[in-house]
Amino acid sequence: MQCQSDEQFSDEYEERISQSDGLSISVTGSVTQIDTPRLTLRKPHCDDIDAISTLANDFAVASMLSRMPYPYKRADAEDFVNKIAKLENGNCVYAITLNETGEFIGCCGIEKKQGRERMEIGYWLGKPHWGQGYATEAAHALVDKAFRICKIEEIIGRCRIGNLASRSVLQKSGFQFIGTGMNYSLAQDTQVPVELYRLERKIWDSLRNWPESTEQKTRLKGG
Repeated sequence: MQCQSDEQFSDEYEERISQSDGLSISVTGSVTQIDTPRLTLRKPHCDDIDAISTLANDFAVASMLSRMPYPYKRADAEDFVNKIAKLENGNCVYAITLNETGEFIGCCGIEKKQGRERMEIGYWLGKPHWGQGYATEAAHALVDKAFRICKIEEIIGRCRIGNLASRSVLQKSGFQFIGTGMNYSLAQDTQVPVELYRLERKIWDSLRNWPESTEQKTRLKGG
């Protein structure tokens, strides 16, 4: 499973994403919660620290991210949650949790690029939750929220070359391949090759017009 979450992308890289299915957005103060058919995306909090440190302390996860250290300790999770609490100006990182149980399974995020009409997306899931479509569901929700609420013209993303699962998430979300590049991996302490993708607003608009079932139709609450 491709992992990109709290990682941010450099200006030289571009990539793409798309819309969501059955999305509900509710805003309370400055905190936005997104509900999809199976997931709740919400602000990470202290109760998530143990789960974050357990799931992230896996080289199969960390090696696919640029800014996740390995080994990943509880102190790293504490620092991560504290930093997320201070994000503003359109930058959002969410805990991905299961609707039925409330279980934390990973993180996803989107970052507004200063001075540019675009955002960057990232996501990661703990290994026990790979292969069930959760990353795609979360990516769709983030893309839909970003294009509906923010004045941006494109979203970018990337994945490690050879990471077929992450590539699939981007492609299923409407992103288009635009090239390759190199990116630093903190876990491996070296530059690694990545594929670059981009989703433009006009593509997202066209994807939103694809036929949907009644229960998949987008619902927006509080903005």
